Amino acid sequence: MESILIVDDEKNYTAVLSVVLEEEGYATHTANSAAQALDILKVEDVDLVVTDMKMPGMDGLELLGRIKQKSPDLPVIMMTAHGTVDKAVEAMQKGAYTFILKPFDNERLVIYSQKAMELYRVVKENRRLQTEVASRYRFDNIIGKSAPMLEVFKTIRRVGPSSATTLIEGESGTGKELVAKAIHFNSARSERAIVPVNCAALSEHLLESELFGHEKGSFTGAVARKKGRFEVAHGGTIFLDEIGELSPSLQVKLLRVLQEKIIERVGGLEPIPVDIRVIAATNRSLKDEIEKGRFREDLFYRLNVVKIKLPPLRQRPEDIRLLSAHFIEKYAAERKTGQPITGLDAAVDRLFLNYNWPGNVRELENIIERAMVMCPEATITVKDLPREFRDQVSNTLHLDGIPADAKLYETLAWVEQRMIARAMQMSDNVQTRAAEILGIGKSGLNQKLKKYKLDLR
Repeated sequence: MESILIVDDEKNYTAVLSVVLEEEGYATHTANSAAQALDILKVEDVDLVVTDMKMPGMDGLELLGRIKQKSPDLPVIMMTAHGTVDKAVEAMQKGAYTFILKPFDNERLVIYSQKAMELYRVVKENRRLQTEVASRYRFDNIIGKSAPMLEVFKTIRRVGPSSATTLIEGESGTGKELVAKAIHFNSARSERAIVPVNCAALSEHLLESELFGHEKGSFTGAVARKKGRFEVAHGGTIFLDEIGELSPSLQVKLLRVLQEKIIERVGGLEPIPVDIRVIAATNRSLKDEIEKGRFREDLFYRLNVVKIKLPPLRQRPEDIRLLSAHFIEKYAAERKTGQPITGLDAAVDRLFLNYNWPGNVRELENIIERAMVMCPEATITVKDLPREFRDQVSNTLHLDGIPADAKLYETLAWVEQRMIARAMQMSDNVQTRAAEILGIGKSGLNQKLKKYKLDLR
């Protein structure tokens, strides 16, 4: 039950307001001086303070300042007579939620109190999420509390302090570069640079020069000696993204770097020792590439000293709310108009939990960023989402493929079975997690599994 502290030097006034607010379902505390109010705040957890402005001794303005020093987010409503309106305005500037002129009707006080505490609930929930994300579920900007992500965090903690070569596997958009940075910054090499290279972004010739550097005159356009990324990363970490795109000749040269810790610039003969840690990433299975003859098996084993498998977002639905809160916080500063965004409404939340997220975390971030630009209110609703995203979600039901003479109950049962099967797959057949995804109770899910005779093992 939410509680309200009422402060006024007139005992009858606090008694009347206490009755009014208790009839609305709130617990109340009363104080007849600012000093007494501060004593109550030391021992009671309240959700709102309603205080008179003019009181003997410490007045309401000073009380407001003392409250804001201890609890900056706690809302305070100032009660004031006409003669002290200027003081009430000053109180607003110093953090009061609002002020209300005496005499006032009780309904107005109730409405103001409801709105103040509603805002306070949102602030407290955001604080809780921020604390939760920062203290338990976070490495840099990697967010997650699902079992697969906790396993990733555990591996990062273990591999970080070493210099072991690490291979990160995961679909596009799952955050492979973030994991590479987390490993680097949790290592003894964190004082030096982590140097990223996208192996798919350059032709073989340009990539060789980019990685190993070149000597002056070694090819047309080489007008000066240039250090490669391996030399720049000396003492630190090099992150080779999309490692599966390396040509066979560059695979041989990388193998030599891993084995001997030396490089040679393009057009040069002098071996250059390098002290680097190699972290590689791929969005495809390198074992499949080996079987197809496109990737060297010996290089694979050199890279695969420690492997981290990043799960796609569809396999970690528990993380979607945390990620959404994180991205809302991340883009809050860029929101120039409208109210501060406090979260997603229930329909968007359900939509996000049931969507397949082919673009993974990157797609979710893009959706949130765009929605925050379009949303005029404090809560993101379905109409704020990009139209192409809404169309894509609708198309996953393939409504046009349902026969015109299909019976409604048969079609609904068909959809229900497939949603249950998908939720069970997403949750690794853990019924509690699947029920949360579907927004139903565990017992209800169990009944439906029996009804449809779904054996998902």
